[in-house]
Amino acid sequence: MIIRTDFPYETTHEDVRIRLRDGVELYARIWRPVTAEPVPALLEYLPYRLTDWTAPRDWQRHPWYAGHGYASVRVDVRGHGCSGGLPGDEYDAQELADGVAVVEWLAAQPWCTGSVGMFGISWGGFNSLQIAALAPEPLKAVVTVCSTDDRYDNDVHYMGGSVLAVDMHAWAATMLAFAARPPDPLFVGDGWRAQWLDRLESLEPLVHTWLSHQTRDGYWRHGSVCEDYTAIGAAVLAVGGWHDPYRDTVLRLVEHLPAGRVRGLIGPWSHQYPDRGLPPGPAIGFLQETLRWWDHWLKGADNGVMDEPLLRSWISESHPPATVYPELAGRWVGDTAWPSPAVEAVSYALQGAPVVVASPQHTGLDAGRFFPFGNDADLPPDQREEDAKSACFEFPVGGGPGAAPVEILGRPRVTVRIRLDVPYGQVVARLCDVAPDGSSTLVTRGALNLSARQGRDKAVPWQTGAYEDVTFELNGIGHAFAPGHRIRLALSSAYWPWIWPRAGSEAGWTLEPAGSSLELPVRDAGSPAAYGEEVLFEAPEQSEPLGVVYPATLDEPRPERLVVRDVARGSWRLEVDPRYGGTRVYPDGLEYSEDAEEVYEIQEADPLSARTRSDWRIRLHRPELGWDVRVETRSEIRCDEGGFVTSNEVVCREGDEVVFHRTWERRLPRAAG
Repeated sequence: MIIRTDFPYETTHEDVRIRLRDGVELYARIWRPVTAEPVPALLEYLPYRLTDWTAPRDWQRHPWYAGHGYASVRVDVRGHGCSGGLPGDEYDAQELADGVAVVEWLAAQPWCTGSVGMFGISWGGFNSLQIAALAPEPLKAVVTVCSTDDRYDNDVHYMGGSVLAVDMHAWAATMLAFAARPPDPLFVGDGWRAQWLDRLESLEPLVHTWLSHQTRDGYWRHGSVCEDYTAIGAAVLAVGGWHDPYRDTVLRLVEHLPAGRVRGLIGPWSHQYPDRGLPPGPAIGFLQETLRWWDHWLKGADNGVMDEPLLRSWISESHPPATVYPELAGRWVGDTAWPSPAVEAVSYALQGAPVVVASPQHTGLDAGRFFPFGNDADLPPDQREEDAKSACFEFPVGGGPGAAPVEILGRPRVTVRIRLDVPYGQVVARLCDVAPDGSSTLVTRGALNLSARQGRDKAVPWQTGAYEDVTFELNGIGHAFAPGHRIRLALSSAYWPWIWPRAGSEAGWTLEPAGSSLELPVRDAGSPAAYGEEVLFEAPEQSEPLGVVYPATLDEPRPERLVVRDVARGSWRLEVDPRYGGTRVYPDGLEYSEDAEEVYEIQEADPLSARTRSDWRIRLHRPELGWDVRVETRSEIRCDEGGFVTSNEVVCREGDEVVFHRTWERRLPRAAG
């Protein structure tokens, strides 16, 4: 990592309030180059508290952009951080309208040329695309990182039409804890307490809404730019990582947006900016890549950025299973079109007699984290235990003299002919790379709720006792299976805690291999359609860090992921420490601590035994102001034959005084998912 302090421009920064038409003021931090000439503006727009939670990350990039001739602006979404107003749902109409207003406000400032770009990762990447689809005139380009174009089937709520237990629960709990945090009196003054109490009175756990829409209805179509790609007028640089759940969005954007204003980049990364150096690497000079994008689209520079291949991808080499990799071996490739003529669908027929697949309900405990962040226990360990609970089919990769790897790039596809004797079920497919020593490395996976086989917008029960052919795609991947290895397709009927099980699903289904197949997107590196030049990146750069201190504490650190088995009861418990940030002290004196724990429980023979729980404890302390507040939340979900039962609790304290305490109990019918 190169820390830059010598920029073409000196920089300055200030905090301002952007007043909206309804009188609500959004809190913003603006870094600008010291120049008399107007410059383009870049906007990052998030609910994640610019004065504390994202401040270390913000200081890595916003001053860097300012030093290269841009006004770089970080804004808190309404109802969060130091912004006014009340918190709403993710990407609701109010959030997007506010974002359009901010874009127009920036363009109208005397220090701005009138051209605006938006960028962000995850939430900020989502709303960058969504606001681009609203087409405010000043918004000329976006850089969207680890984001989605499809809020239903490629977000944290549903996967293949199935409820995502792991993040439907955990993310709703996280956002409840975020929304309950107070504004900071250092920045908003004495009115912080009244503003906080107003927010707390408006709180509603988002899981109530998310579980009320179990098929792809109008609620999910809102904000899903895949509904109309032509609405996006801005140029789009779409960025993802093969270890991020949103990477398929990059493939869809480069396929559906005009080639003259889109480029895609997918590396080996987790859910992080590609310059941060968090595992798995290698990291790249991402800020330099984006600067070229901004210079072309916001300053009119003829810098060759659109001469790059349409899609630049990392192809990982075969590697042993591990929960963390500092760097993966592999190479960068480029494709000048997508779908690429260099990629051919190669079909592998499944062989053997019919087999009943009735996986134990704890199948999936070795799935790894849904959102890898670069922590030590994020990625899936050796898959042999999971494979033993699945029906496996193997295909050898030739290993003789001169043998070449089987290189895939894109989304594998599975077709299975199955019979159900109950109305509902799930099919989970994992693609694994099996080494000669028998170790099994997860390459990619996919899932299908069988009631969603005719479309995600409807729930169609299975005709019991009947065979049907169903086809679904796995998540996209770039991987080279080494000569002498085996390609393994593992099929299971359960995948906890990723997929929420349903009553009757313990019966599984019968697979008929005849008529079933695996289709791999095999890339020919020698094809004329493949980009012929080497794909290169500069070393990562960032601006000088903020200087946050992470003090040691007396607390005994918990394992990141701990699996506990009760042999007598046949029960399994997964305890997860998401490790978002822990305790830190900011240069302005804020002492900030947070602790979160997620728990997932199930009995191996009972789908209705599934339970989730998430606990958050947050403290914000300013000794010089005598300000000391605490937020504690608990969120739980279970599911019986009638539907989901959710429980949420929020307790907030100022000093020793409880200023807010509320619980919510809801029953939500299970119509699908």
